[in-house]
Amino acid sequence: MDFVQQNNHVLYLWSGAVSAEIEKEVNDLKSIPNVKVNVENAERLHLAEYGNSQFDVILANVATSDANLMAQLVKLLKPKGKGIFKSDSARTDLLLAGFINVVPSGNVYVAEKPGYEIGSAAKLSFASKSKVAAVWKLDADDEEEERIDDEELLDEQDKAKPTPESLRVCGTTGKRKACKDCSCGLAKELDAEAKGKAITDPAPKSSCGSCYLGDAFRCATCPYLGMPAFKPGEKIVLSDTQMQADI
Repeated sequence: MDFVQQNNHVLYLWSGAVSAEIEKEVNDLKSIPNVKVNVENAERLHLAEYGNSQFDVILANVATSDANLMAQLVKLLKPKGKGIFKSDSARTDLLLAGFINVVPSGNVYVAEKPGYEIGSAAKLSFASKSKVAAVWKLDADDEEEERIDDEELLDEQDKAKPTPESLRVCGTTGKRKACKDCSCGLAKELDAEAKGKAITDPAPKSSCGSCYLGDAFRCATCPYLGMPAFKPGEKIVLSDTQMQADI
């Protein structure tokens, strides 16, 4: 009975039949000076007879799996009062019921009620609206206030329109970095850029070499069919109608 101190109000709770051990523990409690003891059977407990926060200590020789009973015992204890549970105790059951600081001690579990009454309320103190508004208030008369000129955020290089070459990326890497087996020409472009040279596309070559001579020398699929002969190397522009299929 080391958990009971002088002047404590104790509730001794058990279930089942009265044993010699229970009788001895109750007698030991009553022998402590100025200790008031209430003895109850959990199966016949009438909580309406007791008010909330009435007991300093509850000695319970009952199973903690009864969630309703555990929640009622929390209310019977005074704030920071202790509950001592002996039979089939489970730490999780006590925590879920509202007890805190649940620790084993020998063959019992010692649990504590929080330092406030269950169901109590307290008003929260927040800063007034006037103080909150003052935090975000800007002093328009402060001439030393440093402000950013939005015209200086971007320079001419940022405003420059990107070229198609600079936007071209590798389909494999997703970046302007050629992959190991580059076959799209990006590797050559990057190499030329590194050397400061510009890549010039070679002049297109005819598959037969006779397109410029006229229809008599052109193959059946030549795009220049129907056009007059032209000088070798002359740039020929096809009209929109010629770029459309006949069928």
